[in-house]
Amino acid sequence: MKIEVEIVSKEIIKPSSPTPDHLRHYQLSFLDQISPLVYNPLVIFFAKQSFNNNTHMISNQLKKSLSDILTRYYPLAGRVRDNKFIDCNDKGVPFLETRVRCQISNIIQNPIPSELNKLVPFQLDNVTDIAFGVQLNLFDCGGVAIGTCLSHQIADALSFFVFLNSWAATSRGQPDIVRTEFVSAALFPPINTSGFDPRIGVVKEENTVCKRFVFDAPAIEALRDKYVDHENQNRPSRVEALSAFLWSRISLMAKENKTDQHHHQRVFVVIHAVNLRPRMEPPLPEYSFGNYYRFTITFPSMDNGEDGLVQQVRDQIKNIDKDYVKKLQDGNSHLDFLKESSSRFMKGEMVSFSFTSLCKFPLYDTDFGWGKPTWVGSPALTFKNLVIFVDTKLGDGIEAYISFKVEDMAKFQVDEELLAYCNEV
Repeated sequence: MKIEVEIVSKEIIKPSSPTPDHLRHYQLSFLDQISPLVYNPLVIFFAKQSFNNNTHMISNQLKKSLSDILTRYYPLAGRVRDNKFIDCNDKGVPFLETRVRCQISNIIQNPIPSELNKLVPFQLDNVTDIAFGVQLNLFDCGGVAIGTCLSHQIADALSFFVFLNSWAATSRGQPDIVRTEFVSAALFPPINTSGFDPRIGVVKEENTVCKRFVFDAPAIEALRDKYVDHENQNRPSRVEALSAFLWSRISLMAKENKTDQHHHQRVFVVIHAVNLRPRMEPPLPEYSFGNYYRFTITFPSMDNGEDGLVQQVRDQIKNIDKDYVKKLQDGNSHLDFLKESSSRFMKGEMVSFSFTSLCKFPLYDTDFGWGKPTWVGSPALTFKNLVIFVDTKLGDGIEAYISFKVEDMAKFQVDEELLAYCNEV
């Protein structure tokens, strides 16, 4: 359904105490410099019964706790300068308040990712010097949705969720014991990235469509059984099995694309994002703030579909170890690799399909003082050929947000084998 949103107010929330002079210059790391120039969004829904129906109190509580937590996450209240550093000048973050003319249950029961974009404060592909923003959406039924955007230029998804949960702990008046570490530039020193465009792969929303596909626990267990490696007695994880299955449907769709005259000249790659924190020596705590991720690149056989993909991806992930991280810390060779890959991507020689898993991340721990979320949703992201995995609220199923070109989605969403495993579209 279409969502009608009316902006009621806009203001800037500043840290409750000034950032010390010695912290005013926050250096971006090499991994920050090469991260996509987009905002990562999240919308957290709370039904009316989750809290007292006092929207004025809710708004004030969120603003005060945000002001307090920004003293610890001081880079978020600063301004990004030239993809090099953040001027931690305490200029603050935008806080919008809106009225939404519908029932919150209508959105949760049939979410349309592109409509959720109306519930966040920024256009995702229009990154400015502002790192973070909030939109408090108040529904006719009394429910609320907190829409947030964090610039990928300064942090990855895990950092985003850790921050949101620290803010929520502050809001509900509980001491937050997480001591955030801002050490990324020391671990991955910045370099001269001229010649590399961090906007590579970012597309305008009108050229793509994002849909949400839900796979329940029985369907996922059936897929895990389907891809068991009997020879080595290895059973794939939920994400491995679902990745392999979706690739089987995607590769079939790609092979059947008769209108693509250059199809046989192109290289198809499968990309999986990998969290670097546990793979470093010594391992970093999960609350280390910044971009601590890289990705595997797998060249699957277009003829065999999903066969062997699970083991191929596993082998590639094993290669992201402490030795890989040491080479990454130099930066220059990895930058050369990115430039070459980007060139092939832009020429159409390489077609990528990217998988990012947010499963096991603490999405549903964000309790601002009125209980845990009713549902957490993602707006449509500004990439094509992208799959985002998110746990269902109970944690046993997976919601897959899939972005394709409009014509590709038209074919994908009617695939009979896909629909045999997918219990909600």
